[in-house]
Amino acid sequence: MFTMKSLPKWSLISTIVVSGLFLTGCSEDSEVAGPVILKTAFNQSEHNPQYKALEDFSQKLEAATEGKYKLEIHPNELLGDQRAALELVQSGAIQLAVVANPLVENFNQNFSVLAMPYIYDNPEHQRQVFTNGMLDALFDSSKGNGFEVLTAYTAGARSMYVKGSPIKTPEDMKGKKIRVMQSDTMIKMLECMGGIGVPMGQGEVYSAIQQGVLDGAENNEITYADLKQYEVAPQFSYTGHVMVADLLVANEDFLNKMDAADQATFRKLAKESTVTEFELFDQALEQAKQTAMKQGATFVEVDITPFQERCIPLQETLLKTPEQKDIFNNIRSLAN
Repeated sequence: MFTMKSLPKWSLISTIVVSGLFLTGCSEDSEVAGPVILKTAFNQSEHNPQYKALEDFSQKLEAATEGKYKLEIHPNELLGDQRAALELVQSGAIQLAVVANPLVENFNQNFSVLAMPYIYDNPEHQRQVFTNGMLDALFDSSKGNGFEVLTAYTAGARSMYVKGSPIKTPEDMKGKKIRVMQSDTMIKMLECMGGIGVPMGQGEVYSAIQQGVLDGAENNEITYADLKQYEVAPQFSYTGHVMVADLLVANEDFLNKMDAADQATFRKLAKESTVTEFELFDQALEQAKQTAMKQGATFVEVDITPFQERCIPLQETLLKTPEQKDIFNNIRSLAN
């Protein structure tokens, strides 16, 4: 389990903000008038569809509970990167955070199935998996670690983008240092695709590419455009290698202290926010692509077959337990 000692070195501003959270954290026992403020960590900007889905969730939660609860969303890694945010949720310093699925793999390897390369045929396939309840048992298994997974958001199909020549084949990946999330699975995925996976917080990516520490990164078009990474890595290749879930996690003690009716409402609206997030993501995708293209980015279509074939051994390696195989088979059963 992560400890607070493993927190990254933040800026002075971030340190002051997080220190304040321990002093002003909310609880239902507070006698202060007004809504219970649910401090929520988010690693990207206010323009991201996930942020907008959280805003919508907050508005609906406040209305449904007659002003009792309200989310206070902190974007742009103000509360630290996703790993640090998960630790803050565990400790109870904050109530909610959106974190990448691979971080939760560190507590339960069954989550790794959700991040397997090419497990989803397309975004609609992923939408069905995330919204039909088939992952409820998996999410419930996260309890006991100080946090609980409430629902999953799409982060789109991730593709490669680099400086220099575009990626078209696995051979083009040779020697390329590509930023990935802090996950063994993601590192192995880059290896099987022909490159070198370098785990790193999102906030460091731009400067790392600019300074030559990285050759590029992999993500969806929205993050690519939103963080202006096209300025340092203008060649975007549609490898579509993985569709990683981002998970909305909540502090366990906070959930346990809610009364039954409020908790039911909270959980219901959290799941409904996934539907909203998919809709917002679809709307933002093409706009992000156009923004990047106007600033000089080039989007390259790729024959993904060689990449798929190279990733089959990784898929087989990842399916180690009967539970993982069941999750995999259930997901594939919804494929068109």
